[in-house]
Amino acid sequence: MQFIVLFLGIALLLYLIIRIKMNTFVALVLTAFVVALGLGMNPADVATTITKGIGSSMGDLAVVFGFGAMIGRLVSDAGGSYRISETLIGFFGKNRLQLAVVIASFIIGMSMFFEVGLVLLTPIIFAVALEAEIPFLYLGIPMLAALSTTQAFLPPQPAPTAVTLAMGANIGKVLIFGIIAAIPTVIVAGPLFSKLAKRYAPNAFEVKRELPALGEMKKFNLDETPGFGISMLTSLFPVIFMGASTIYQLVVTHGDKAAERHGFNAVMALIGTPTAAMLVSLLFAMWSMGIHQRKNMKEIGNTLNEAIKSVAVLLMIISGGAAFKQVLLDGGVGTAIQHAMSGVSLSPIILAWLIAVILRVALGSAAVASLTAAGLVMPLVTATHADPVMIVLAIGAGSVAASHVNDAGFWMVNEYFELTVKQTLQIWTVLETVLSVVGLAMVLIINAVVN
Repeated sequence: MQFIVLFLGIALLLYLIIRIKMNTFVALVLTAFVVALGLGMNPADVATTITKGIGSSMGDLAVVFGFGAMIGRLVSDAGGSYRISETLIGFFGKNRLQLAVVIASFIIGMSMFFEVGLVLLTPIIFAVALEAEIPFLYLGIPMLAALSTTQAFLPPQPAPTAVTLAMGANIGKVLIFGIIAAIPTVIVAGPLFSKLAKRYAPNAFEVKRELPALGEMKKFNLDETPGFGISMLTSLFPVIFMGASTIYQLVVTHGDKAAERHGFNAVMALIGTPTAAMLVSLLFAMWSMGIHQRKNMKEIGNTLNEAIKSVAVLLMIISGGAAFKQVLLDGGVGTAIQHAMSGVSLSPIILAWLIAVILRVALGSAAVASLTAAGLVMPLVTATHADPVMIVLAIGAGSVAASHVNDAGFWMVNEYFELTVKQTLQIWTVLETVLSVVGLAMVLIINAVVN
């Protein structure tokens, strides 16, 4: 019965979002109410469950998401991202432009949302492709692969951070193993896939002289932008803090929670938390990309306000997905899946990936697919004692599979790259699927080595 209600609930959500064009957050909350009643929950408890789901997702996540957007916007508005891209491209030269684009996109993608990274990098990458007289997609595919992979695997990005917190996994371990999984995944889904895509979709690889979707591009004088070193440091500050804390805990305290509460160990544990790492990183960004660039506090404040506006809708959607997830948990769907899968010989990692893929195809949003999958898989993790870090990475890999017409990213790529719908399906949808499958393979390999 629970599965029928779940299927009908997902169908209702799709209908509300795709056909009715209802606001995604409203559709998620409305569907959560309907599914809760369909699962037989006491009507008096439904509102409490939904509030609990929203509240649980807005703790650390609001800080990580909000502060992450602010850091990204500060780096962008100061020209730091432009400096990073131009320096790397200049260093690698035209013969290795794809490698330069991958590194630049990977670095920028670690500190910015996919949408922000795409909007920021597209004009730069297009200008480079134009100068080199090569197809834009030759560089665009590696850029998309790097941006999408960081969104799937790496905190402090919102989806992996939210799933990490929901699963109770160590965020530093997720970051470290996520980077290990992401590097070969980007290489396969980026430079290698671009060669294959050019063979079966040659018309998409024409050399273009202009992209109407770019509109007016913000221009920077390279001499007036922040230095490469300080731009890189600012972009990677959260990653450095959380990574250093995790390595310290693994080497010094060996995961001993009691030891982490005393002396310098406590300080290292503190800076490894998302809230502390992002707060310190934001303060540094306000200095390095603001005050140090001779901006006053009013200008810095305007940048921060614009950043908050850009993430408000995404935060609401994520909280709506968390509400839906909580209803599924409290309504017994997670337990029903656990019972249904108890006789299945699939690895919990593969199962987590498969559930995320199904939700991604059905719902479109990678963030919603991740959060919902986390809620469904959680009982299985407890029952099988699976490594929550590997489950988080598997969910991340599954959440980006097969992007199609119900995904906002599909239409962004369609518009920015001036592709037809058929070409977008041939390039973007296949790219995301390749990324998902290779990402799963890497998680399975890492799990076999460390566990």
